[in-house]
Amino acid sequence: MSNPEPLQTNSEPRADWNSFSRANASQRWRQQSAFMGHHVTQAIVEAAQIAADMHILDVASGTGEPAISLARLLNGTGRVISTDISPQPLEIARQRAQHRSLTNIDFQVADVHSLPFPDASFDRVTSRLGVMFFSNPSRAFREIHRVLKPGARASLLAWGSMEQPYFQSTIGTVLRANPALTLPPSGAVMFKFGTPGAFSSALRDAGFPHVEEQIQTVNWTWNGTPEEVWEYFQEVTVPFKPLFNSIPPEARKPTTDAVLHAIRSFQNDGAIHFGATVVIANATA
Repeated sequence: MSNPEPLQTNSEPRADWNSFSRANASQRWRQQSAFMGHHVTQAIVEAAQIAADMHILDVASGTGEPAISLARLLNGTGRVISTDISPQPLEIARQRAQHRSLTNIDFQVADVHSLPFPDASFDRVTSRLGVMFFSNPSRAFREIHRVLKPGARASLLAWGSMEQPYFQSTIGTVLRANPALTLPPSGAVMFKFGTPGAFSSALRDAGFPHVEEQIQTVNWTWNGTPEEVWEYFQEVTVPFKPLFNSIPPEARKPTTDAVLHAIRSFQNDGAIHFGATVVIANATA
């Protein structure tokens, strides 16, 4: 959904990913969050087509995926470098890797707009749900292209459109319950690659000669209650904070009730079955 302060090379809105509440939520809900994101992680791992001894760079790793899954798949061979611009979630990722006794993964605070690696260093570059938030996607994609070996591949995964259950039952409900409010620019960027062809076009403009783009719908299931997933959503989806903060005090309870009602429509057998529509781009250097 990275390191030193990112380069402010355009006016694209940025979210503060270093908030204490987000880091705390990542720890508090780590098992349910991992369960929910498992199939999205598997989708990008499969797209990357990993082989033994590869050197892999994962950018915008957050709390560690898909970097950790890739390191496990390499089975002690090769090397994965997991990077993020925010040190707090990266520390959580480091702890997760240590818990799994992984020895072929390193963690480094780094800005995707100015990667601290030589040209042609990696066999793969991956990113799961992070590319939408690059402050200058063109520059970031050129950096990814630069550090890939000739003929190597970037496998990048972004959210599809907002017209899907997870967002329509949450953000969509908030907007419907409060007609005077609008989606903040920081939230709108989450769906910037949801338009068919937008991802491919941006990558080709950055120098990738061959790009394959596909839309996939995968399981996105919260193993718990509607109240839990709504609390989690508010704590971790930093780009929507301006919207949450702008809900009038008198409208907060009715809005919460409406959101929970919407989420319950996806509840079955003790879990919330949203499904997730994502866009995967495989770009060859």
